Amino acid sequence: MLTNELILILTLLVEYSAVVVCYRLLGEHGLYMWIALATIAANIEVLILVRAFGMEMTLGNILFASTFLVTDIVSEIYGKEDSKRAVRIGIATSLCFVVISSSWLLYTPSSGDFAMPAVRTVFSHTPRLMAASLAVYVIVQFFDVWLYHKWWGFTERKFHDRDRFLWLRNNGSTLVSQLLNTVLYPFFAFAGTYPAGTLVSIMISSYVIFIVTSLADTPFVYLCRRISRRQIAAEQTAESGA
Repeated sequence: MLTNELILILTLLVEYSAVVVCYRLLGEHGLYMWIALATIAANIEVLILVRAFGMEMTLGNILFASTFLVTDIVSEIYGKEDSKRAVRIGIATSLCFVVISSSWLLYTPSSGDFAMPAVRTVFSHTPRLMAASLAVYVIVQFFDVWLYHKWWGFTERKFHDRDRFLWLRNNGSTLVSQLLNTVLYPFFAFAGTYPAGTLVSIMISSYVIFIVTSLADTPFVYLCRRISRRQIAAEQTAESGA
């Protein structure tokens, strides 16, 4: 039987690898697709409270962390404006999903229905969670994009090299942004739902998870940058040979 700890580790590897596969197969559009998918799934998954590594934690942390991986990849390869577009896609996805999922609850189920009670249990919480997520998402993601490029500008001015210190701008932006997210989201989403002690535990465990996920995503950013440069080199070779 798989333990929660092992499932979390496997989830991180699979989801981060999926981001790379999406980029490899679909390019920038694949990254935008992942933002939309992860935004919806993370806000459903966050309803689940588990115990792992000796801490209580909500799920959804890894999926949400993967959106930071995506915006960092987009920033690195395509630039600041494209990264902001990725954030706006996440915002639009959240708004659309709130409207659609809320509309399901307006229906009167037939006598033969078996799904509506479960749907109500899950999605009656969705508007609050999505509102909290949306507010925090806007603040934190735009802050992350801004800070990523601030770190990039600093290292380029200091060392006169645009390529170096990818690990610094990646982790330096994400770790600070995730700290902000860790404080804001549990408070807005779960205040009054869980006891104060549980909220603090969620905040601490979430940031521990985010530290791990932030550090773990760095090789995937390097890998996507390498894929991008190989594709550009291949295209230039093909054009020169044509």
